[in-house]
Amino acid sequence: MEIMPRPRPPHLHRETTRHGKTVWYVRADKGRRIRINADFGSPEFQRAYHAAVSDQEARPTEKAPKGTLEWLWLLYRQSIAWRDLSLATRKQRENIMLHVLKSAGREPLSRIDRKAILKGRERRADTPSQAKNFLSTMRGLFTWAVDADLVRTDPTQGVTAKKSKAGKAGGFPVWTDDEIAIFERRWPRGTRERVMFDIFLYTGLRRGDAAVVGKQHVRNGVISIQTEKTGMWVTIPILPELQATLDAGPTGDLAFIAASNGNPLTKESLGNMFRDACRAAGINKSAHGLRKAAATNAANHGATVAELEAIFGWAGGQMASLYTRSANRRALSAGAMNKLSRTETETSIPAPSDKVRAPERKA
Repeated sequence: MEIMPRPRPPHLHRETTRHGKTVWYVRADKGRRIRINADFGSPEFQRAYHAAVSDQEARPTEKAPKGTLEWLWLLYRQSIAWRDLSLATRKQRENIMLHVLKSAGREPLSRIDRKAILKGRERRADTPSQAKNFLSTMRGLFTWAVDADLVRTDPTQGVTAKKSKAGKAGGFPVWTDDEIAIFERRWPRGTRERVMFDIFLYTGLRRGDAAVVGKQHVRNGVISIQTEKTGMWVTIPILPELQATLDAGPTGDLAFIAASNGNPLTKESLGNMFRDACRAAGINKSAHGLRKAAATNAANHGATVAELEAIFGWAGGQMASLYTRSANRRALSAGAMNKLSRTETETSIPAPSDKVRAPERKA
């Protein structure tokens, strides 16, 4: 019999059928029941649960008036364009639209103009990432709406997200070797925090993928997992450092990173747990900073664009090129520094000691 998590996740219900079978479903208030067809506690169960909760919370209890923002959003969520988005992107946009629809869901589409989009961006100016995600969400909605002939113009056209100070400095700061050593001393092998840390450092997985990766993804010492954000498959050999940490544990049955009761964590809980572990070590860095540290280390050791994309699940070459260009500049700089020297080296050609005759003029 499955162990019921305490406290029970929101909107999750359990029911025993007349045949004695336990089924799980999600239902918010008086909304429709969404059955979860996956083994309880598995990564598939977690993903299905979060998708069902997002669907329930975003679905209004009454029909939206035609021509309103809420009406357009409901149509968009039934489109192929919406289904083509990754689960992580859909969940992110659902969360953004929950707040947008509360304040402007019944607004007619004629009032959702460029000025309204700019105001929405400015209201989120204190959190640049939210402003950027808000703009991406609205742009995705209205780009589809224009193609579907539901609106004439895209109010997000020409509107860009303001770059934050963190963005100018290169985004999430990369972990240094000293900071990595400090964390490892604070959380040695044999701790749950070290398992979490080494999975981030030696796989380069994003938080959502690190939360679900487990023994079922490993074959012949190689991790193979489909990434949550892009849907691409990545194959990552388990390095000796990571294997030693996994052997020391503690790990869960369904996911290497597990709660104290052995159950997998949601990526939000994993983020909170990692943040607390970093604070306890006196470090103010993020899990994404470890992903960047892993990519930087791989590029500095000669990884190509194709190799980086295979490891980190990128595509198009743009992101991988950022790291390879940085590594190439570093190597070129180190190799060219002697050219700035004003001191002659032993290999330089000595100046002639005798005077050089002027060449004779030809008759």
